[in-house]
Amino acid sequence: MPWKEKSTVDQRKELIARCRSGEESIAWICRELEISRQTAYKFLKRYEETGEEGLADLSRAPHHRPGAMREGIAERILEARRKHPRWGPRKLRADLVRQDEAEKWPSASSIGDLLKREGLVAGRRKRARVPPYGAPLQHADTPNRVWCADFKGWFRCGDGKRCDPLTATDACSRFLLRCRAVEKTDGPHVRSVFEVMFQEYGLPDAIRTDNGPPFASGAPGGLSRLAMWWMQLGIRHERIDPGCPQQNGRHERMHQTLKQETASPPKGSLKRQQEAFQAFEREYNYERPHEALQYRTPAEVYRRSQRAYPARLPDLEYPPGAHLRWVSQQGSVKWKNKRTFLSEVLARQAVGLIELEEDYFEVYYGPILIGWMDGVEGAFERADESGSLAGDPRGTAD
Repeated sequence: MPWKEKSTVDQRKELIARCRSGEESIAWICRELEISRQTAYKFLKRYEETGEEGLADLSRAPHHRPGAMREGIAERILEARRKHPRWGPRKLRADLVRQDEAEKWPSASSIGDLLKREGLVAGRRKRARVPPYGAPLQHADTPNRVWCADFKGWFRCGDGKRCDPLTATDACSRFLLRCRAVEKTDGPHVRSVFEVMFQEYGLPDAIRTDNGPPFASGAPGGLSRLAMWWMQLGIRHERIDPGCPQQNGRHERMHQTLKQETASPPKGSLKRQQEAFQAFEREYNYERPHEALQYRTPAEVYRRSQRAYPARLPDLEYPPGAHLRWVSQQGSVKWKNKRTFLSEVLARQAVGLIELEEDYFEVYYGPILIGWMDGVEGAFERADESGSLAGDPRGTAD
């Protein structure tokens, strides 16, 4: 039974005083104080042995810790960590066991706790969260319905230079549109590769990627400069779920073949590596039959898109009734002399504002709802990718 709302030590002193007076039975006192008789006898015994000090709460720490790490063992673990600063607890323990099998080494979790206490574990850097993509992925039933793009994991050529292969395929025909080593994995370099592809093959309906840069960002709607350019061209940007590469499985399977044929082992220089990529493109598209294509080659199935790459970038279409406002270089929009920050990614772009009530707006980038803006307070609330509210500051009606 619990004690009544009162200082615990004072309650125990009252118990002792009343029991020692002999005027009341212990059973009656325990009912009034809402404690068990076992508890009462325990504190009576403690008081007899140590006086009022026995009424205080005792430490719950065990008197004997058979699993405690001996000082000599801890020092050997720390010495191994200093020798191998990048090794984790499991790897350190395996190495120590291999060196001395007779010793009873602590568990990997205990070794990890020791490393943390000694400040030898660096916290993981937080990754910028990218808003989820909520729309369903389109079925690639005809050429140019969906293109898939990604970076094949980087590696070093024989001369030590880094190689970052950017790849793009047509999901229906498996046609390898490009495999190019880019100088940098940023938006401008990736855009230049896609510009050449669009000029050669036309425009797809959609491009499917993962959630990493430069394809996506932590901006509202997951927008990046590259994705915004695709949207202006009338291309929908699809993003697979985080940790689900199987949603881009055909492209990932091509990557496996690409690595086996061109980078195992890597070529001696970046130039030789690019030559190997281009030779692989020709063989993969024009010579290699695919079981999924009834043993036809991708080139036999693929057809150039009927949508040509325009000479001038078209204007985005906004919902009817939207007020267009230009986003400043700092990423904010102005309404009635009040500035509201949206995102630096949207700098020097137009957004559409649809007034829901006085000075309270839906904010669109083209057809995509990216959030809600309070023009009076200068507050912006982001929407998730599916267009549902991430947290409407106005709440819901009763």
